[in-house]
Amino acid sequence: MINQIGKRGTNEWHFGAQVVWQPRFLEGTPVNNRYGNPTIPASIANPNSPDGLTHFQLEDPKKPGTLNQYRADNKQWETIYSAYVGGPLIQDKLFMFLAAETDKTQSNNVESAAAQKVQYNRDQNTKFYGKLDWNITDSNILELTALQNHSRTGAGSTYKFDYNTLKSGAFVTKNDVTKDNAQFYLGHFTSYITDAATLSILYGKANFQDPVVYANTSPLPFISRPYNQNPAFLPPGTGPNGIVNAQTNTSWTSPKASNNTHGLRVDFDYKLGDHDLAVGIDNMTYAASHQGPDQTNPFNPSINYYWRYYPGNIVRKREIGWATSMRMTQKAYYLQDDWQVASNVLLNIGVRNDHFTNYNDQGKPFVDEKNQWEPRIGASWDVMGDSSFKVYGNAGRYYLALPDNAAERAANISTYEITKYSYTGIDANGIPTGLKQIGGVSSPDGEFGLPKNPQEVTARNLKPEYVDEFILGFDKKFNDSWTYGAKATWRDLKTAIDDECSPGQIATKMTSMGLNPGDYSDSLYGASYCRLINPGQTNTMLINKNGGGSSVLVSMSQKDWGYINGVKRKIGSLNLYLEHPFDGKWMGRVDYTFSRGFGNTEGQVRSDFGQSDVSKTEDWDSWQLMDGQDGELSNIRKHQIRFRGAYQITPEWLVSGTLLAQSGTPKECLGYYGPTGTGDPTGYNGGGSGNYHWCHGVRIPPGKAGHTPWTEQVNLGLHYAPAFADHKLGFNLDVINALNQHKAVQTDPAGEAAFDGVNTVYINNSYGDGIFWQPPRMVRLSVQYDY
Repeated sequence: MINQIGKRGTNEWHFGAQVVWQPRFLEGTPVNNRYGNPTIPASIANPNSPDGLTHFQLEDPKKPGTLNQYRADNKQWETIYSAYVGGPLIQDKLFMFLAAETDKTQSNNVESAAAQKVQYNRDQNTKFYGKLDWNITDSNILELTALQNHSRTGAGSTYKFDYNTLKSGAFVTKNDVTKDNAQFYLGHFTSYITDAATLSILYGKANFQDPVVYANTSPLPFISRPYNQNPAFLPPGTGPNGIVNAQTNTSWTSPKASNNTHGLRVDFDYKLGDHDLAVGIDNMTYAASHQGPDQTNPFNPSINYYWRYYPGNIVRKREIGWATSMRMTQKAYYLQDDWQVASNVLLNIGVRNDHFTNYNDQGKPFVDEKNQWEPRIGASWDVMGDSSFKVYGNAGRYYLALPDNAAERAANISTYEITKYSYTGIDANGIPTGLKQIGGVSSPDGEFGLPKNPQEVTARNLKPEYVDEFILGFDKKFNDSWTYGAKATWRDLKTAIDDECSPGQIATKMTSMGLNPGDYSDSLYGASYCRLINPGQTNTMLINKNGGGSSVLVSMSQKDWGYINGVKRKIGSLNLYLEHPFDGKWMGRVDYTFSRGFGNTEGQVRSDFGQSDVSKTEDWDSWQLMDGQDGELSNIRKHQIRFRGAYQITPEWLVSGTLLAQSGTPKECLGYYGPTGTGDPTGYNGGGSGNYHWCHGVRIPPGKAGHTPWTEQVNLGLHYAPAFADHKLGFNLDVINALNQHKAVQTDPAGEAAFDGVNTVYINNSYGDGIFWQPPRMVRLSVQYDY
């Protein structure tokens, strides 16, 4: 949900403008990212290895202490120009408001040592907001609103970067430009039918175009992990990071990529005695076209893959893409009563019913969730009757729809193919030569580019995802200058939707039912290999017989899937605050929040290694992937302290400041499965990168490996509004991250990089190193005028 608050015109004309400048030379220097020195565990027992042991060694023993990414020159400057005007077109009748803003940014991005490139980027973002308010009569009002947002990201050029000299080198290519153009149009009609009855009708539509304009026309395949190239096949003096080429893309986005939405909301409100009754409907449609990555190089259609190197003279060809179209509808109605039970007690009682339907690229539904009843109740008690002490509470159920892009891999054609080779040489473009295929083409989830049956890809009794939320709090006046309060929140996920990728578990259940799974192999192991389910609940799966004709329903319990636990996500928080509102001289507020989040399902995506496939995360794909998943949620910080304050030195001068201090998030160690430290029962870990909650033969739930450090961000501001301009002219100096902290806010969770297939597991050189950091200190200078 996106909520934007906009201004409207009044009977007086107002206009204003602002210029913001964030200069590069005042920015702090980002911290360089050097390889750490991960601990090498002792050998562990492995009865399947030749010597009865699994041994561990660094992926590259020469890397500790060397530069992984030179970030010291990764700075930017930014300039923002904005202006607005608003007033009456017809006094008391018709009003307008217009606002526009353009934001220009230039930045450098030195990539990791393995990529050996630097980009010089130019980005531009232009926004427009327009609003008309028409008082048709004293009782009928029409509002028309238009918004546009046009952004261009990445324009510029890419050059080679020499990590020995830390200087840019030869020109490589013009940069690809990502465009994101959005237009919103809304019409809102309000009719005050009587003093007690109000009708509101809101209709809106939005169009989005998000193509990529490819300036890099290289016909070559991308080279991934070149530092694993066999040095014996590289020219003398190549260096430790191997050979790359001019290609910067592993996949491509269609120039026709777009999506749109339109919706209607109608509300009717009627006041009846102590009751304020409301009824309404929502009707939304979302559609997308040519969305998702395409693996085919548009400038060389024979290339629909890229190469990834691994230790042990191994390279894998990877073909990954699922560009497609889809649609989703959401319908709902609600009833609500705001009941003034007593002069100081307000009770809110309501119920909402949602209906979500997701369609594949053929327009056929694969998820259809009806009759999702959401009861909600809230109460507010003015204890003393003078607004000095308020106690409030809410309890409610909230359903969550599957976004339309869930269809990309869940219901539509998708490709994720891997072919393993040995090689005897590497050419000047980093491409392996003398290839010898090892085994057949594999796909961890059966994604071989074939269409999926919409009846097979979801459990036949699929239930909607929902969470129950409870809030209890109070606000109290301490004296004429201070207030304090507390709010406790508890959220409990009851049902989730994610995919499983364990057809073998279904086959085992079918065998126990007296069926021959081989007669259903096309359905079990074909395009519908992964299916959307409610994890932890009993799911009824439709399996079709080979050749068509008959089908069978297979009931899969939590035990049948092999899961140890059902879905779990519980988040609790307690916020305490003390506030001194602005009294003409100063204001201040301090908040402390204690949070706990634990379970085995973060949400519809997975942030620890950046998986953005909605409700198609690796969670629940197999019971082995869930073994060790129960732990702290990766997006929860246990402690947060926030302060904001301002002091009016004189009528012209104001100083302000904020502080945000946060404890760290849980670290992880992902690797090969099981006590031997070499297992990969799903095939997901083929070649490494970390997928299981096991490392070095030990189960490591999230948080057991420690936490990222506390971070403290201080922002300071100095504001001058001179009296000679009647305080309408303002000069501002803002310093963001004034202490110039550079702590890592997320670290690499992959503990193990590869297994040689015999008895050696390679430890990821980057394990535990930062992958995202606090932005460095930035200084913003601005001037504004409001009339």
